[in-house]
Amino acid sequence: MTATQQEERESKGLRAGAIGLVGSVVVGIASTAPAYSLAASLGYVVIVQNGDGIVGVKAPLIMVLAFIPMYFIAVAYSELNKAEPDCGTTFTWAARAFGTRTGWLGGWGIIAADVIVMANLSQIAGSYTFALFGFDTLAASVFWSTVAGIIWIIVMTYICYRGIEVSVRLQYALLGVEIVTLVAFALFALVKVYSGDAPGGIKPSLSWLSPAGMSGTAIVTATLIAVFIYWGWDTAVATNEESDDPARTPGRAAVISTVLLLLIYALVSVATIAFAGISEHGIGLGNVNNADDVFAAMGHQVFGGGAIGWIMVHLLAICVLTSASASTQTTILPTARTSLSMAAFGAIPKRFARIHPKYLTPSDSTLWMGGVSIIFYVGLTLISNDILADTIAAVGLMIAFYYGLTGFACVWFYRKTMWAKPRDILMQGLLPILGGILLVGFFFKACYTYADPDYGYTSIGSIGGVFLIGVGSLLLGLVLMFVYQAMAPAYFRGETLPKRDSGDLVLVGGGDHPVGVRLPDSREQTVIAPDLSNLPPGQEAIDPATGERIHRPDDSKDD
Repeated sequence: MTATQQEERESKGLRAGAIGLVGSVVVGIASTAPAYSLAASLGYVVIVQNGDGIVGVKAPLIMVLAFIPMYFIAVAYSELNKAEPDCGTTFTWAARAFGTRTGWLGGWGIIAADVIVMANLSQIAGSYTFALFGFDTLAASVFWSTVAGIIWIIVMTYICYRGIEVSVRLQYALLGVEIVTLVAFALFALVKVYSGDAPGGIKPSLSWLSPAGMSGTAIVTATLIAVFIYWGWDTAVATNEESDDPARTPGRAAVISTVLLLLIYALVSVATIAFAGISEHGIGLGNVNNADDVFAAMGHQVFGGGAIGWIMVHLLAICVLTSASASTQTTILPTARTSLSMAAFGAIPKRFARIHPKYLTPSDSTLWMGGVSIIFYVGLTLISNDILADTIAAVGLMIAFYYGLTGFACVWFYRKTMWAKPRDILMQGLLPILGGILLVGFFFKACYTYADPDYGYTSIGSIGGVFLIGVGSLLLGLVLMFVYQAMAPAYFRGETLPKRDSGDLVLVGGGDHPVGVRLPDSREQTVIAPDLSNLPPGQEAIDPATGERIHRPDDSKDD
């Protein structure tokens, strides 16, 4: 950690030192909601049309392909976080690298994606709450599932409001049950496959990891769905200002989280396909009726009857329920912190920068996130359940947008300093830019695919509903950005968050006259010219990349 980062950490308004490496990894994995994500998305990956057939048994390949850009972008997050561990993440880093408007849109991408996905998480949590206790009629009722979903949002918003430690402790318990259950599910399924008792009975093969026979359109479409399954690990970085080592721990946690997720998803997807098969009938994953929840379709047959089977089936239902509900909590966390950072730098109204004096959480941002999520969820439900179903694919567009933007921001931020070491060329240049290119490529290819009115469940005129939700959300952000720029132009002029990169020197202490509204802990860093011509007499500059302090030669003579 550099000297500047240490100074900032000691004066944080958020609760510094509340999360260690294990806690950050737990938050990163829990935020992806592994059980819910697999239950709600694996079937859709399998049934993606691939020429005359479907992706089918190639779904594990898709899991690996989706991991590659996720890992590259996790590396970018880690490297950028070392330079500036700000809870705004993409918002802050993109503004530093490319300018205020790009940063604003990056922050909006995070907020919009999180608000939209809350509708899906709440729906599954509400429905599973009733199904778990055998109230199947209520589980099938849109009204009562919505009521239960709203209650889950309120409960998780309150937990986030009460403090980061409460949130992390809850995640330890929920994630522990989730991982144990998923591993048990995979092992039970594989044992039955190799003993000949599985309905599908397809023994795993290395050919499942080969792209042979896959069309480009199928790969891109299925991979973008799988990107949604991985999405969420960046919460580990969004809570960086509450970490025990803000510059190192969150980045390490992000990378570790993506690798562990790959192992979980590869194991469960292989076991699920091998057990159920890809038939269009029965529990086969090619059956579109099973796509909404593959675990519910096959849980009883995997675990069998008897007391153990009954316990495990209900534990699997609890697993999906707690996964979805836990993810509502870990979705609120990064969104509230993104809006907190945006407000601190004057990019949105300053009320969102308020921090609770006792709980040390972004109080207004957290409550607003919960409230807006409820309004959006109810609104979509009132319009159509089909629109709600299309939001999962639409979220993929926003994920690709702001993750890709972060990859490019990393390369541009370190463009002057990464050439000194081969390690930096790889970690600050090559991997982030490859991740950015892959995700932007997915974004544009998916836009073309999603614009087809036959894709998804809804359409308006000749345009697909998935495209309208995804791209429409980004365009709404563009409109709101220009509206707020007219109301409060200081941030957009670069007065509160100026561009800089890793090669810039900054004034130790940040200067005596900070401009604009900011976090209670934040000090704006005045960029110092390389020749020190604007360095005030008697003061020092610091190199953010190395922590080296620099002063005028004549000042040292005076000393």
